[in-house]
Amino acid sequence: MKQLLSTKEVAQFLEINEKMVYTLVAEKGLPATKITGKWLFPQHLVEQWIETNTINYPKPSTPLPPYQGLLIITGSNDLLLDKTISLFNTLYPGHVAVFGNLGSMGGLRALRQNLCHMASSHLLQENENEYNFDFATKELEKMPAVVNFCKREQGILVQKGNPKKINSIADIAGQGIKIVNRPLGTGTRLLFDRLLNKAGIKGEKIEGYHNELSRHMDVGLEILAGRADAGPGIKPVASLLGLEFIPVRWERYDLLITKERFFDKGVQLFLGLLEEPAFYDLTKMFDGYDVSMSGKVVFQQET
Repeated sequence: MKQLLSTKEVAQFLEINEKMVYTLVAEKGLPATKITGKWLFPQHLVEQWIETNTINYPKPSTPLPPYQGLLIITGSNDLLLDKTISLFNTLYPGHVAVFGNLGSMGGLRALRQNLCHMASSHLLQENENEYNFDFATKELEKMPAVVNFCKREQGILVQKGNPKKINSIADIAGQGIKIVNRPLGTGTRLLFDRLLNKAGIKGEKIEGYHNELSRHMDVGLEILAGRADAGPGIKPVASLLGLEFIPVRWERYDLLITKERFFDKGVQLFLGLLEEPAFYDLTKMFDGYDVSMSGKVVFQQET
């Protein structure tokens, strides 16, 4: 088992008093679990919580160099994005696109630190209508350009035939249910934790909640192999692996690009590819994608 900290130990770790620890649990989502009336804090989740909530980063000592054929994309993992990167590399032999799977929050941090040209993200805002804008505002000094890559259907992946009769998020907390999860900082985990909270379910009480896998496909394969009954994920994975799927919502999955790099050759080639027939052909491989907005600049709606 990974190391658990007591209230006193986590207070020392964060260099705060013990009363402030309880405030952070209640108001800021500091990861904690209560066992026999005693609060315990998984150290690796506390460290992830600190990283996820970091807002001030030092400026990079060496900026991303001028574009010379290497296109760097970081952020949220997606099957269609993987296929599109491969298509880009096939169609444009003078260019190479690479992807760093850091999760949505990790992608925004990499964009802030000038480590990539584009960040892929699907972070649902508090109003549950918009995506990414509020998070980008907090992470970046200037609002980036936001271009839609696709819309995709998020939900819960379950075993073929749904033997445990999981039909809603509330059923996840049922006796004998084992899940697999996505890491903190991913848009999928953000949505999943929000759904659990709305249902009044404490995630740490669910078997497998802390078993975090970095890719959607890894979650699906874990369920396909019978090592888990369910897990948060996207419909394209369910369709590809023959799993059952409980839909939750359609989400907007965007590419965020700093305005300084927007007109880099590789960026423009990649964005242009999203309106080509070859890209639309890729989408026919999966269920659960909507590419009607792909390649279009997205602007925040007035509320």
